[in-house]
Amino acid sequence: MVEKVWSDDTTSQLEATIQFRRLLSDEKNPTVIKIIRADVLPRFSDFLSRHEHPQLQMEAAWVLTNIAASDYTLLVAECGAVPRLVQLLESANANIRHQAIWALGNIAADVPTCREIVLDHGAVTPLLAQFREGMKVPVLRTATWALSNLCFGKLPAEVQVKPILDIISQLIHSVDEKILGDACWALCYICDGVSDGIQHVLDAGACPQLVNLLMHASANILLPVITVLARISSGDDAQVQVLVENDILNYLAPLLARNYPKSIKKQACLIVSNISTGSKDNIQAVIDADVISPLIFLLKTSEKDIKEEAAWAISNAASGGSNDQIQYLVSRGCLEPLCNVLTYQDADLVYACLEGLQNILQAGAVGKQGQGSTVNPYAQFILECGGLDKLEDLQEVDNDAIYKLVMKLLEGYWDEEVSDDDPNLPTSNDSAETVETASEDAAQPTEPSASPNESE
Repeated sequence: MVEKVWSDDTTSQLEATIQFRRLLSDEKNPTVIKIIRADVLPRFSDFLSRHEHPQLQMEAAWVLTNIAASDYTLLVAECGAVPRLVQLLESANANIRHQAIWALGNIAADVPTCREIVLDHGAVTPLLAQFREGMKVPVLRTATWALSNLCFGKLPAEVQVKPILDIISQLIHSVDEKILGDACWALCYICDGVSDGIQHVLDAGACPQLVNLLMHASANILLPVITVLARISSGDDAQVQVLVENDILNYLAPLLARNYPKSIKKQACLIVSNISTGSKDNIQAVIDADVISPLIFLLKTSEKDIKEEAAWAISNAASGGSNDQIQYLVSRGCLEPLCNVLTYQDADLVYACLEGLQNILQAGAVGKQGQGSTVNPYAQFILECGGLDKLEDLQEVDNDAIYKLVMKLLEGYWDEEVSDDDPNLPTSNDSAETVETASEDAAQPTEPSASPNESE
């Protein structure tokens, strides 16, 4: 076979190439390493340029496609095949074009070095040219998958993103799940891999369809869709607002409440968390969409990583909420699960939770004064659910920011619980860390009042 590949006879070359391709197509026959050792890759690369023999081109491209799907992708990328495969994207033969797309997609799917080689040889423009009206579904699937692989990682500055997004913004309307999934992953990669990628995706008008796709029945589609939307939610306030205006929160409520995979629920929690870091209007939108109850349920019952994402969402809403919004959160049962977060090992999350509890306690103090009461109902409930013990345990944590905020809360709302002999207490001159203390009558707090809108 090796002798035939290196012969000058075209018929022998074709016969041997077909034999190699068949060997590689048999998954039970581990022949890749033998082919690599036979040093025939450069020969197959040469065959790609034999435009007078399209069948030989096709078979050679097929062999290289299969080898590129193995652990030896880099050898294919470095044997001189990539520029020839890119050239074959302009072949008059549709089957050859399809095989070249497949080969380039396999090469780009490997390590960044391989993908960079494909990009450096200008594969994007001729690949985009493959997307045409009347394109057969199998070819469209392969082309979308290859384009998604090229978008993974950091795209070079010379690659124009707009033409890519023009194609992808059409592909996300496909009814074919394979095409749809790969198109959504491409959007996700662009959000991360391009300067101002989030804005490019929004400018392409992809957001309304992405939000609509949250109703898709397949988790294979929901995961890339919600991952793109989570990337967008990490953008600036104006970009997050686009999500809110497209009514994303009402689509997220069912995802949080029903039995979807953990990866999808985590991304849904992340989106709510990012929206909750914004204005009080955004927090109100979260409340109006009725996502608080499922978040609190997840915070009480889910696995640790989902609990953490739900805790971020509730903590952020509690930190920035108005007194009325705080009352709603408490009426939904947020206090006890938030107090449980104080035992987590994530220092940033614990601090965010403390900020949320601080705002809740401040709202309770305002409500106490408005009702002429001596009791802060939220401080009382934190005491009763064991939250005060957890706060006191945090005095031992090796984190200055957490320690200072904990002491501020203990002094401000449970001053009688803090020993005057503690040498680590802030002094009375530390005005930045002192707050007005509650009266001694607050030692016996009452139950927090329910929201006036809550029915029994």
